Amino acid sequence: MVLDVLLDTLLDALKMAPILYLAYLLMEVLEHHAGEKMNQAIAKVGKAGPLLGAALGVVPQCGFSGAIAGFYAGGVATLGTLIAVFMSTSDEMLPLMISEGAQAGVLFKLLLAKFAAGLVFGYLVDFVFHGHTEMHIEEICEQDHCDCESHNVWASAGIHCLKVMGVILIVTFLLNLAFELGGADFFSRLLPDVPVLSELIAALIGLVPSCSASVLLTELYLNDVIHAGALIAGLSANAGVGLVVLFRQHRHMFGNFKITGLLYVCSVVAGVLLGLMF
Repeated sequence: MVLDVLLDTLLDALKMAPILYLAYLLMEVLEHHAGEKMNQAIAKVGKAGPLLGAALGVVPQCGFSGAIAGFYAGGVATLGTLIAVFMSTSDEMLPLMISEGAQAGVLFKLLLAKFAAGLVFGYLVDFVFHGHTEMHIEEICEQDHCDCESHNVWASAGIHCLKVMGVILIVTFLLNLAFELGGADFFSRLLPDVPVLSELIAALIGLVPSCSASVLLTELYLNDVIHAGALIAGLSANAGVGLVVLFRQHRHMFGNFKITGLLYVCSVVAGVLLGLMF
């Protein structure tokens, strides 16, 4: 069992590694060659961030949420863009539903609901926090204490990627093992199909930083254990490895917990409201 979980964890990591590496490579190029020009452009790019983030997040891939967390930690993405990607990210929901023969209309409505949630709450967060970013891009190496400024951009991106992937591997392995040892059965018993209450609990499950949570929530929905609102709440809160990368890269722990709480509240509200579409 342990070997199977380890193999699944390694395969999941290999799938997201190229996206994370490319994200850090872009950050390094910006840091070494764009400098202040990029810092000045952040505010302009940030205005379209939630729209682009919500659209990219719909693609069923854990890596985007991790990449955007790195961008936020580096000051390239706004808080609203981070929330937009986290909420719209679908992880394993889409391929799982297709494999289970879900109706195309249901899939379209779910993806549209996730996109709308990311878009609306992303712009709302940026409006409230005035497109807040944490730091300038030249602080990437500074915050990671890796002394990688002396390396070329390819090596520097590799250093950042390997550090984050190490954390992701450990956390994902432990979570996958917990699910394999009966965590899924526990969560299915924990989730009553009661409006609002089910959204509150599903969003808590969604905060578990693993693609396994999205698989669990989708399976519960397909087996009529939870309704669509709870599924939307849980999937909106489930940012895959995004929260792991955020806590690893963004060293302001209190701020990270506030972002997690904000994601949770937005996801519950989105689940309650958008669940009315189904």
